[in-house]
Amino acid sequence: MLIRIPRGWELKESAATPESAYLDRRNLMKGAAAAALAGPFVASAAWTADDDPSAGRYPLQRNIKFTLDREVTEEKVNATYNNFYEFGSHKQIWRDAQKLPIRPWTLKIDGMVQKPMEIGIDDLLAKMPLEERLYRHRCVEAWAMAIPWGGFELSHLIKLVEPLAGAKYVQFETFMNPRLASGQRQTWYPWPYREGLTIDEAMNELTFMVTGTYGKPAAKQFGAPLRLALPWKYGFKSAKSIARITFTDQRPQSFWEVIQPSEYGFWANVNPAFNHPRWSQASERLLGSDKRVPTVIYNGYGEFVASLYKDLPQDRALFS
Repeated sequence: MLIRIPRGWELKESAATPESAYLDRRNLMKGAAAAALAGPFVASAAWTADDDPSAGRYPLQRNIKFTLDREVTEEKVNATYNNFYEFGSHKQIWRDAQKLPIRPWTLKIDGMVQKPMEIGIDDLLAKMPLEERLYRHRCVEAWAMAIPWGGFELSHLIKLVEPLAGAKYVQFETFMNPRLASGQRQTWYPWPYREGLTIDEAMNELTFMVTGTYGKPAAKQFGAPLRLALPWKYGFKSAKSIARITFTDQRPQSFWEVIQPSEYGFWANVNPAFNHPRWSQASERLLGSDKRVPTVIYNGYGEFVASLYKDLPQDRALFS
């Protein structure tokens, strides 16, 4: 008899929010409209995307390999509590984020690759195998969500452009439009937002390029039309609204690393044993319930990623 032992972060599929609760787009629209009438916290247009030309691709088939140990965070919570420094430093930036035009949107891929390219987002979606994954999301600020991301594994895009043998890192750069994004007018920030991964991290099966959420195209405050999801790292590593990907042999210095390297390092792997200099990382607050639960090493995804760091010193440098 085959006995299946659940992963440390895993829960029965039935314990996650039912698929019908967010994949039925018609019910979602009705629910969002009702919520908007019931209270001031929501404008339903913030996450209704019928005008997005990719809307017909959703909902996506869920990859059942990736499940959860908690319920999916309600969309009305997730969509109105966001970090997006391009539009400001407060959590309710979803209104300002609606200013961002996401069509046309061109992704530039350059650096140490055989096939550099500039490709429109809809042409890119047509080339990628799209799917849905349930992922945990852990912010360095010690709050957490669980999100149904739609998109594709980054490794598929990497294979498309054929990196050169000497490419060791991948740098991600977001859009730059200070006319529309008021946060980018703040000259003390090193705009545009940049993040980086090793090539091995980028090729890992968990590394996901997000194009949708909750069974439809991603709302702008989530980082539309293209963002990273790195569930084993703190959330600031998951760059939003990506406009350029560069392959290089030099380790990128990320946005927050430039600003405060003692607090926000390159690796940024979730680890309860190493606190942020100004707060504990031992537990996390689940948005929507405000329940506190223990933080888990690699956010519970160690079986996928721990091998990436086996040759690094097991000290703060690994997680900072």
